[in-house]
This record gives sequence, C-alpha cells and structure tokens, in this order.
Amino acid sequence: DLASALNDRGQVRYLRVEFAAAVQDFTAAIECQPGFEVPYYNRGLVRYRLGDFDEAMKDFRKVLELNPQFEDAALSLKQAILDKEEKQKRGY
Repeated sequence: DLASALNDRGQVRYLRVEFAAAVQDFTAAIECQPGFEVPYYNRGLVRYRLGDFDEAMKDFRKVLELNPQFEDAALSLKQAILDKEEKQKRGY
C-alpha cells in the first residue's frame, strides 16, 4: 500500500543521510495511515539523530500508544530521555 511504500522510500533516504526527505516520507506515510506505527518510529529515529529529542520522544510515545509491545520504541524513548537530560546538564 501507499503508506508502506512511503515508509520504505523514507528508509532508503534515511540510509542515504537525506534526513529532511526521509522525514517528509515518514510524515506522508503517517498521513496516509495514522495507525501504522512503523513510520512514527522511523521518523523518531531521524529526529533523534538530528538531536531533536522532544520531537523524537513524541514519535516514540505515539508508537507505544499504538503498539505497547514495540520494544525498540521503548528503548529508543529511554535513550532519547537520557540524551536530552545529558544535553541539558551540559547547557546546550
């Protein structure tokens, strides 16, 4: 389906370090199928890599709302929280 195709293209763009384009694809996949948790997770990973911990945490929380058993999302959320705290301790 379209949401899966957009998610897959986003993955390719993510691997090519085309982060803005990957976020656009993941967002489009979410808009096509709001209950599909995988593009939220993938968009969260991109946002995490960009240091946008607040937005990454929102995406990871949404994944867990949709699928509480999504272990990678739970781990990624914990890491984003820790990294945000560390960033704040260092003052940037």
